[in-house]
Amino acid sequence: MAAIQPSARAADDVQCTIIVDAESGDTVHRDGVCDRRYSPASTFKVPLAVMGYDAGILDDQDTPSWDYKAEYDAPERDRKTVDPTIWERDSVLWFSREITRRLGSEKFAAYVAGFDYGNADVSGDRGKKNGLTRSWVDSSLKITPVEQVEFLRRLLDRKLPVSAKAHDMTVAILPAFESGGWVVKGKTGTTRVRAEGEGRALGWFVGWAERDGRRVVFARLAVNGRKEGPKGPATRAAFLADFPALVK
Repeated sequence: MAAIQPSARAADDVQCTIIVDAESGDTVHRDGVCDRRYSPASTFKVPLAVMGYDAGILDDQDTPSWDYKAEYDAPERDRKTVDPTIWERDSVLWFSREITRRLGSEKFAAYVAGFDYGNADVSGDRGKKNGLTRSWVDSSLKITPVEQVEFLRRLLDRKLPVSAKAHDMTVAILPAFESGGWVVKGKTGTTRVRAEGEGRALGWFVGWAERDGRRVVFARLAVNGRKEGPKGPATRAAFLADFPALVK
C-alpha cells in the first residue's frame, strides 16, 4: 500500500501500533493509521548508528567519546561528553550531526537510499541546504510505522548492505527496557509537525522485544495537540504498559 502523506486528514489525532513477528513478518497486532509518513525524529539514530559503524566513524559501545563544543549550541542537558551508548540513551542531536558531517552529503544520501528508508529524501528544508544536519527532524525525510518495522526487521536479519559489525553494534547500543517479562530494545523520537500550523506533538517508540526465544518488532506513533511533556518518552511509557496484552 502506498504511504499516505502527513497532510491527509491533518487535523485528526493520529495513533498507530504495529507489532510483527520478526522472523516471519506475520502481523501480531495492528491498529490505527500505520501507513502515513511522518518525520522519524530521533528514531533515525538507529539507521544513523548503522551508517556510523559501517563507515568507521563509530568504533564500539564507548568509542568515540566526543566532547561538547559551544558551537553545537545544544540544550544544557546535552552539553557533556558523549559516546555511542550515551548518544542513543540520551538522544543527543549534536552527536548525530557530527556523524553526518563526517559522512558527507553524498555518502549520507547513498546510505539512506540503500536502506530503502521511508521516502529517502535527505534534501532538508526547501532552499536552506540543511539536509545533512536536519533532514530527519520534521523536515524532508519521512517514514511510516510500517516502514519503520520493515527497516528494523532487515537490521535484525543482518540484511542491510553494511558490515556485520554495523548490524551487531547498532543492536548492542540501543536502550533496553522490561515489559511483562519481555526484554524490549528501542528508540524514542520527539518533534513537532510544523506543517500543521503551530505544530502538533509527535512521538515515536520503535524497536523489538524478546522472550523465551520469541522475537517481535514494533512501532508506535502518536501525533496530537495535547501538551504532556516530551512526546517520545510518553509514547514509550504507554507502549510498554500496553505491550504484554498486545502479544498474547
